[in-house]
Amino acid sequence: MTKNMTNQNVRQAQLGSIWSFPERGPWGKSSYRGNCSGHVIKELLQFFKPKRFVEVFAGSGTGRDVAKEMGFSNSVHLDLRPEFGGWNALADEIPVGSDFAFSHPPYDRMVVYSGEQWGQPNPHDLSRCSSWDEFIHKLNLVNEKIYHSLVRGGRHAILVGDWKQNGKMYSMQKDMAWFGDLEYHLIKNQHNTMSERKVYNGNFIPTTHEHLLVFKKNEIWMFPVKVTKKFDFDIRSVETATWRDLVQAALQHLGGKAVLSDIYKLLQSTKKALGNQNWQAKIRQTLQICENFKPLARGEWALSV
Repeated sequence: MTKNMTNQNVRQAQLGSIWSFPERGPWGKSSYRGNCSGHVIKELLQFFKPKRFVEVFAGSGTGRDVAKEMGFSNSVHLDLRPEFGGWNALADEIPVGSDFAFSHPPYDRMVVYSGEQWGQPNPHDLSRCSSWDEFIHKLNLVNEKIYHSLVRGGRHAILVGDWKQNGKMYSMQKDMAWFGDLEYHLIKNQHNTMSERKVYNGNFIPTTHEHLLVFKKNEIWMFPVKVTKKFDFDIRSVETATWRDLVQAALQHLGGKAVLSDIYKLLQSTKKALGNQNWQAKIRQTLQICENFKPLARGEWALSV
């Protein structure tokens, strides 16, 4: 580090791309579930030094307290919670433009806010969506709204998480649309979480991190958007599946072992079989040379894994 490096540059260099704050700090309401560490917001404001700061999903008041401590007299803090005016992220406008916005949205239904953390159940609450797809759709609407409110050169920093429920992994940063140009992707360690106090049966790796994504608005009119699309393909209809892949799938489908005639029947209409007049011979060859398969009797095979 050079001598003329500012204290803030030194601080950020020490933090790197993995942030960890064991103590959440004195800002906001510590008992408010899912609240964000004020250190995250403080570090972002110190680093980017915005002229105007807008916070969406203000929740426990952490961002408001940090902004007040740092002297941001013109910061704006928005939330559906009555304490913040009942601002509806889906229907209401962001009242001002800014060069920096921070958001820490609900993580779907992991923590339900309206009716549990405060007040009465509210249909506009993103933590009360009926499905993951509905949640991601609504989150995308809010994120697009935030991006449009930025001036050119402005940034939107969003803190999001991943979690596993009933054996399925849910990833906000993967499934949500990305508005603008990704400038930073930071990993924030989580501390004092509910999962740390749970005892899990079987093999399970608790999620102990969050993603802090910083998107920059580089154009006035045009804006880049990246979206994740899910496609369901049948392995029998694609070029990339090998003969080993197909035979392995057939044996799994048939309970782990099968006679050749049943394997032929399952694979005769696959793209690979339709393009190879010697497809039956190819199946026999695959069974004989691949270590994934073992013979049980003449014309009968089983998986070896």
